[in-house]
Amino acid sequence: MTQSHSLLIKSLENHPISSLLWKNFLPAFIGVVVNSLYNVVDRIFIGQGVDALALSGLSAVFPVMIIQMAFGMLIGMGAGVRISINLGQRDYHRAEKVLGNAFVMLLLVSLIITSLGFAIKDPMLRLFGVSDATSKYANDYLNIVLFGSVFNVVGFSLNNLIRSEGNARTAMVSMMISAGANILLDPLFIFVFKMGVQGAALATVISQMLLCGWVLIHFRSTRSIIRLRLSNFRLDSNIVWYIISIGFAPFSMQLASSIVQGAYNMQLTKFGGDIAVGAMGIINSVSVFLVMTVIAINMAAQPIIGFNYGARHYRRVKETLITGIKAATLLCITGLLMIEIFPDPIIKVFNHDNSELLETGRNGMRILLAAMPLIGFQIIAGNFFQSTGKAGVAALLSLLRQVIILLPALMILPHFFNIQGVWLAGPVADTLSAIVVLFFLWREIKRLNVHIRYETRHLEKQ
Repeated sequence: MTQSHSLLIKSLENHPISSLLWKNFLPAFIGVVVNSLYNVVDRIFIGQGVDALALSGLSAVFPVMIIQMAFGMLIGMGAGVRISINLGQRDYHRAEKVLGNAFVMLLLVSLIITSLGFAIKDPMLRLFGVSDATSKYANDYLNIVLFGSVFNVVGFSLNNLIRSEGNARTAMVSMMISAGANILLDPLFIFVFKMGVQGAALATVISQMLLCGWVLIHFRSTRSIIRLRLSNFRLDSNIVWYIISIGFAPFSMQLASSIVQGAYNMQLTKFGGDIAVGAMGIINSVSVFLVMTVIAINMAAQPIIGFNYGARHYRRVKETLITGIKAATLLCITGLLMIEIFPDPIIKVFNHDNSELLETGRNGMRILLAAMPLIGFQIIAGNFFQSTGKAGVAALLSLLRQVIILLPALMILPHFFNIQGVWLAGPVADTLSAIVVLFFLWREIKRLNVHIRYETRHLEKQ
C-alpha cells in the first residue's frame, strides 16, 4: 500500500466527521448531478429539438433504464459496501476478491439485460405506457440503449466501487468526463446530424463507453487501493452471496421504482393522455436532481459508515448518520421551496411552446413533490442499514414506499380524484412510509448508543 493510500485509510478513521463528509460530498455531488444530466439533457434536447410526443416516448423508456441501473446497483452497491467494510478490517485481499467477482457478475448481468430486453421489448413498452403515437420514438431510443447496456452497467457500478475505496475525487472526474461528452454529443447528433431520438441514444451510449474505459483503467493503475486482477475473476459462491445480500436493497428499490414508473405512465395515459406522461418525464428529471443530491450525501457517508462499522468505531458511525440526516432534510426543504415558487421556468427549460404540457406539469410537480422534506431522511436511513450490513431492513424500507404503499395508492386514488389522484399518490406514500422509517431508525440509534457506551468504557479502562 502506498503512502497516499495509507493516509486515505487514516482519514476515514480519524478525520472529523463533518469536514470528512463535506470533503467527500463535493465530488460526489458533482458526480451524481453530472450523471443525472444523461437523462435530463436528453429530455431537454429532444423536447426542444423534436416535439412533446418524442418527450413522452422517452419518458416511457425511462422505466427500462431504471431496470438497467437496478442490476448495476445490485452488484455495484453490494460490492461497494463489502469493500468498505473489508478495508475497515484491513482485509485487502478479500476486498480485491470482491472487486474481481463483481466485475464478472456485471458482465454476465449486462448480457442478460441486452438479450432479455430485446426479447420482451414490445410488450414491456406497452406495459410502461407507450401509445401508438409515441411507439416509434420509444423504439428508436431503446434499441440503441439496449446495445450499450454493458457500458452503462459496468461503468456506473465500478465507479461506485472507486468511491467505496475512498477515492471520491476520481469518481467525480469519471462522471464529468462521461456526462461532458454526452452534453457535447447530444446537440451535435440531434441538431447538426438531424438524428433525432436516435442521436440522443447514441450520444448516451458513447458517453457510457468513455466512463467504462476510464474506470477499468483506474482499477489497473496504482491510483487504486485495490486492483482488478485476473486471478480474482473466478466466481466464489460465498462472495457472490456476500455481494447480492447487501445489494438486494438498492436493487429492489430501483426495480420497484421501474414498476412504479410504469404504473404511473399507465395511469397518466388513462386519466391524462400522452401529454401527462410527458409532464411526468419533466417532473422525474426535476426530482432526480433533488434525490441525487441526497444520494450524494449517501455516497459521501457510505465509505465512512462502512469503514468505521467494520473497525467498530460506533461513535463515528452515529455521528455520520445524524449529520447526514440533517443535511438531507435541509436540502429537500430548499428544493421544495424552489419547486413551489418557480414551476413554470423549470418546465419551460424542457419545452416552451406547449401550453397544455406547462399547465399539466405545473400542477403535477407541485402536488407530487409536496412531501419532499420527508424523503431525505428516509434515503439516508436506508443507506445506513445497507452500509452496516442490515440488508433485510434496508430492503423492507425501500419497498415500503414504492410498492407496499405507493402502488395501491396509484390504483385507488385516481378513481376518486381523477388525474389529481395520480399526483396525490406520491405524497401520501411519502408521509406514511416516513412514520415507519422513523420507528426503525430510532430503534437502531438506541442500539448504537449501547455500543458507544461499551466503547467508551473500554477506552476508559485503557
